Amino acid sequence: MSAALLIGTTACSGSDDKKSSDAPTPSDTTAGSETGQQPASETSAKSDDPVLPDLAAAQVVAGLAKGGYKCGADGTYAICTSGTVSVWVLTGSHKRPPVVSLHANGAKIADVRAEIGKQLPKVLEIAHINPRTPITDWFGALGTVERATKVGDWRVDWSTETVDTEDPGAHLTLVDSTCKVNCQAE
Repeated sequence: MSAALLIGTTACSGSDDKKSSDAPTPSDTTAGSETGQQPASETSAKSDDPVLPDLAAAQVVAGLAKGGYKCGADGTYAICTSGTVSVWVLTGSHKRPPVVSLHANGAKIADVRAEIGKQLPKVLEIAHINPRTPITDWFGALGTVERATKVGDWRVDWSTETVDTEDPGAHLTLVDSTCKVNCQAE
């Protein structure tokens, strides 16, 4: 049950714990942002991804199971695992899952990040996250430093836990910014 509590905390903590300021960082903006171009996180409308229809959480979990993930539940989350990566899907009656989060444990964050990166495109496709390519590209370029961005209707947070924890690892959490009620676990 503590894992579910961690997920809810991760999903709602955003960048409060981050060491960055409100100023954009090089990985959050395009090279020309100083000359007035939009940050990369706001150029998602230019994605060539075909728009996929929204899926309810149960449909996402069924898709993950069909895609080779082993799925179960922990409180309000469905947890689907493949290899070292777990995908947490906040369940409920929303038009789409309010939270989709990828987790991997390990003390070497670069290795954990690589494992999440291998599964990220597949998970985004199965969950019908729109747009997918900007999220994948952002994640591929961010390194191991904690960051957050907004892509389409999704807030994307990358966080790590390596100090003072029994389960070191990392989390990539996508939160639906259009969700208004029951949008995160208690």
